[in-house]
Parts: sequence; C-alpha cells; structure tokens
Amino acid sequence: MIEKMSHWIARHPKTIFLAACVLLVPAVLAFLATPVNYDIMTYLPKDLESVQGEVILDEVFQEASSSILMIEDMDSADVLRIKEKIEQIDGVSQVLWVDSIADVTIPKEILPDVLRSIFYSTDGKTTMMMILYKYGSASDETMACIRQIRHVMNEQCFLSGLATLLVDTRDLTDSQAPIYVTIAIVLALIVLSFTMNSWVLPLVVLISLGFAVVYNMGTNLFFGEISFITQSIAAILQLGVTMDYSVFLIDRFNEERQRCGGDNVRAMGEAIRGTFTSVLGSSLTTVFGFLALCFMTFTLGLDIGLVMAKGVLLGIVTVITVLPSMILLFFKPIYRFGHRSFIPQFGAVNRFSLRARHVLAAVLLVLIVPMGIFSVKPEKYYNVVDSLPEDLSSVSALHKLKDDFNMASTHFILIDADLPAGDTSRMITQIKALDGIEDVIALNSYVGPAISETILPDQILAVCEKEGLQMMMVNSSFDAASDACNAQVDAMNAIVKQYDPSALTTGEGVMAKDLIEVTDRDFRVTNFISIAAILILIGLVFRSVTIPFILVAMIEFSIFINEAIPFFTGTTVSFIAPTVVSCVQLGATVDYAILMTSRFREELRLGRDKKTAILNAAGASCRSIFQSALVFFSATFGVYLICDIAMVKGICAMLARGSVISALVIMLILPAVLYLCEGLIRKTTYHWAKGDDQNA
Repeated sequence: MIEKMSHWIARHPKTIFLAACVLLVPAVLAFLATPVNYDIMTYLPKDLESVQGEVILDEVFQEASSSILMIEDMDSADVLRIKEKIEQIDGVSQVLWVDSIADVTIPKEILPDVLRSIFYSTDGKTTMMMILYKYGSASDETMACIRQIRHVMNEQCFLSGLATLLVDTRDLTDSQAPIYVTIAIVLALIVLSFTMNSWVLPLVVLISLGFAVVYNMGTNLFFGEISFITQSIAAILQLGVTMDYSVFLIDRFNEERQRCGGDNVRAMGEAIRGTFTSVLGSSLTTVFGFLALCFMTFTLGLDIGLVMAKGVLLGIVTVITVLPSMILLFFKPIYRFGHRSFIPQFGAVNRFSLRARHVLAAVLLVLIVPMGIFSVKPEKYYNVVDSLPEDLSSVSALHKLKDDFNMASTHFILIDADLPAGDTSRMITQIKALDGIEDVIALNSYVGPAISETILPDQILAVCEKEGLQMMMVNSSFDAASDACNAQVDAMNAIVKQYDPSALTTGEGVMAKDLIEVTDRDFRVTNFISIAAILILIGLVFRSVTIPFILVAMIEFSIFINEAIPFFTGTTVSFIAPTVVSCVQLGATVDYAILMTSRFREELRLGRDKKTAILNAAGASCRSIFQSALVFFSATFGVYLICDIAMVKGICAMLARGSVISALVIMLILPAVLYLCEGLIRKTTYHWAKGDDQNA
C-alpha cells in the first residue's frame, strides 16, 4: 500500500503540486476566519468559583467586561461631554460617574465622602468613570468600542482595564507577527543555504513547509478559536520541528538516485517509502511531547498541544507529497546551483568525547540533580501586564490608576441579596480592615445618612443588585498574582464564606491566584506524562529497558540546564514557559539522541568494535544534529529578537537556547555514556547488536 502510494506520488508531481496550491485557498480563508483569543484567563477550568463568578458578572450584571477612564485636570462640564459621547458608542452598556448619583454642578469639595472617595483622587485633580460593555473583554465588539473611545479621548484621558490591555496585546501581536515570521524564515534560509548542497533547495524546502504551516493554521478553524500565544509560536515551532523530515527525504533521495542509476522518479518513489516509515516513528516522540500539554487543566496547554501535534502530522504529509513533487519539478535548478555543504566536521569533538568519557559521565551524574533543583527555582510572573511593554497606553493608564487611586487590582464579591443588612455591613467592615484594601464599593457604600436608597437611580441599583444577587467591588493596592494579593484573597474569602457560604469571589486578583495553583499542578502532571510516554515509546522502538532512561536523562539534563539559567541570571519567566518548553524540548530534541543511538546500534551490527562504532555513529549523527539544532535555533531566535510580548519572547528564547543545549549535550556526553554503558545496554536490550536476519 505504502509502496504503491509512494510511486504514484513520484509519477504525478504536477498533479500533487497543483492540488496543494488549490488547497491553499480554503486554508488561507479559514485562517483569516479563525477567531483569536487574547484573554488567557478564559482557559482556567470552568469548575473554579472564580470562573463561575465571571460568568455571572457577564450574564447577570454585564460587568465581566469593563474599563476605567481617568480624566485629569478637566472641568466637570467637559468631563460630562466626554461621558455622553462614550455613552453613544455602540457596544457600551452604560457609563457610571458622579452624575449618575449627584448633580455635577455641586462642587466636588462638598460631595458626600463616599462619592468623593470613589470618583476622585486624593488630591482631587483626577476623576474616574466606569465604562461597562455589552460584550466580553476579548470580543471584537468590545475591542471596537475601545478604539472608538480612544478617538473621543484627549491627552488628559487615560483608559485602563483588562479589555484595553487585550486591545493593545492584539494590536502588538498583529503588527509584529509578520515581521518575526519573516525574520525567522530568512534566518532559516540562510542556515539551510550553508548546510545543504544547493542554493535553491533551501527555498524549495521552506516553501513546501510553508504549505504545511498554512494548512495547519487554516484547519484551526475546526477548534473554534486559538489563543494568541498559539498563533504567535505555532508557525515557528512547526517550521523548527518538522525541518528534519525534509532533510531525511532529501538524503534518502540522493542515496536512491545512485542505486537507481539516475532514474529520478523511481528514486523519489523509493525515497518517499523509506522516509515515511522512518519519519513516522521519529515524529511520534514530538507528537507525544505536544500531546502531553493537552492534559493541562489550564486549557491553553490543550490549545497549543492540539495545534502543534496537528502541525507535525501535516508536516509529515507535505514532506511525502508536496516536497517530492517540488524537487522533481525543480530538479534542474536545484542541482545546477549546487555547492559543498559548510557544516563543519566533528571528528575532533567525537574523539574528545571518547577520551574524556569518564569526566563527561561524571558531569552528568553530579550535575543532573542540582540542575533539576535549580530548574524550578526561577521566579515566575502570572500577570498579563508584566508581559507587555511599559510604553503601551493601557499599561501607562494602569500605573496611573495605581498612583492616583491606589488601585492595583480589583476583586468582585457576589453574595445573596437577601443577606441581612447588618451581616453585610459587618462583612464590609472586616474586608476594609484587611491590609491593602482601599475601598469596598457596594450598595451599602452609596446608601447611608448622605444618600437614601429611594433616590438612587435604577442604573446604580442594577449595577449593585440583580436577580437575587448583590455585587461588591473591592479595590486593592496589591498587584494581582503577588504574594501579598494572594494572602489578601485568602483572607477575604474566609470572611465572605463566614457570612454567606454560597458566595463567589472573582476578579483579576482571585483568578490570578487560581492560575498560580492550577498551572503549578499542571506542570507536574504534564512533565510526568511527557516523560512516561517518551520512555515507553523509546523502549518499544529499541526493545530495551535501559536505553529509554539513558536518552531521556540526556534531554532532561538539557532541560534542567535551560530552565535553571533564569535562576542564575535573576530573570523572571512566564508561568507557562517551563511547561511548554519542557514538553517541546523533550519531544523535539530527543530525536537527536535516538538518531545517534540508532546509528551506534547499526555500526555494531555491521561488526564494528565498540570504539569504532561510537566514533562512526557520532561522526555521522553530529552533522544532522548540528543542522537541525541550528534551524530550530534560528527560527525561534527570530521571534525573540522582534517580539515585544514578554510571554511569547521568553518562550522562544528558552526554546532557542534549549535546542543548542540539547545538541551540545547529545554531541558531547551521549557518545561517552553509550560507550561506557554498552555492556549494560547489550544485556538489557533485545537483539541489541544483532540484526534479525543474522539471527535467523
């Protein structure tokens, strides 16, 4: 079946290439139609109370999406005109300001303290209003609203809130993604031009992989939406991890051409058949690495894992269909503009590895545990604000909100509206007494000696109380995801549950705390699953007990070094980076170790002595490992150079560094360990140094 398919593909290159080009059209259209989610908090588990609270805020109070507009040094009449213009914008639910309760002609100095403390800064120079939207923070409608609001604003206005952060994140991603993808492609093209034997072939390879990238991005429409993080790194990762498959096909084609006496069609058919078998096995480790992310309860991992696993499979399909067709169609220019490969020889490195084998093995044994300990020590950030440039208008406004109103994060409390007024007042008093709580805005905040409930407008009552629930907004001076804020949330929850066990707390601070707890647990689970899956896979491939542990130990050592570097440099990393990097680096670079081990076994089966076998295996493998690691590095490093979103930039920096570290560990330490452990491997591996045909 595979042989017939392979030769059919080789005989019909024009048909295959034309069909591939036609399929690009719906793929591009689907890619453009695929929604992108810029709100990472939506990936939290749905059974969390904070997530359930967000749903209620959205569906009942229409307050899951809001912004705070601060206006500095402006007359009340001018502020009112801006408010009225904003209220006319389609998608704005309502705008709350002083005039929602009191007459704006009343001087702010004689307003009730409760109103003055809520709507004015301490020095009275800045006022703020809350803008509520009809749709979610990450929706196109809300983002369009914010852009229109910014047209209404002048230099005295500052718009803050999650929705504004998402708008700036989207604009930044959309503006930079084409640039860093282009740079990654150019860097990969340069690397391939010097590591391959043709000036034209690298362009053919990248174009064929471009088909796979477009198909992958287009088929994401079936998932409904993808995250902006996935969109930012998917194309680059797919390019980096599937490049090896193209090299396998090209090398096999060149071998088959010699066997087939220059019959390119027949040679390509044999090359496709041979490549399909070897690549399918090799790709499973990468696929398993990505699929391990799908076991995260924080479903951003599911988003990245499914998209990338699909990308690897589509990469294989294009390597055995589109790439062969293009090589046959452009055969003459490919081989007309040939040149020698500029990949260096690694004989000296291999001989050093063998001579220093005891020292290198000792380095592995001595350092693997300390590096594992240090790898979990780096500080992590969980707040999306920390991943954005300081000069963005939304980030600047957030800092102003903290400076002028001492508001760094906001919590929401949803309680039973029938809770006795006395209990509600006592609860608010206790919450206000907590360290870092600046204000609690609730119905009780407005109602009192200065203001009667009977004179409150319906829009204020609707904001505070609806469908049997009362909503309270708690302003905190602590940054979300900080230790102080997390402790504050715990204390606040304890107070709230004391008065209303069915109450829900939510908001950025509460959700950030949940994010920390969920992702810390996810990291342990996905790490275990990815290691276990690849151990089993390698064990089945080599039919060995010891080889899986040796090879995985090599890559885990590389991962530990990679993830420990931020600890030594004092760098703070994104909460998602260690999880993604460990799974991807393990799945993508364990192929380096499998390649060298397979070649070592092959050399032994040819009757070579152990020393000659390892030198030959290392010499043949290091060139391929060097090329693969260099391409992976150049692709991810291109994103690191350009991207201003720290979360994406950090992931790509660690992936780029990880590919180099893995390559160095495999080229230097693995030959030494394989040589030293060959006797143990022989005893624990079925038919290690004997081919089945030799045992018949």
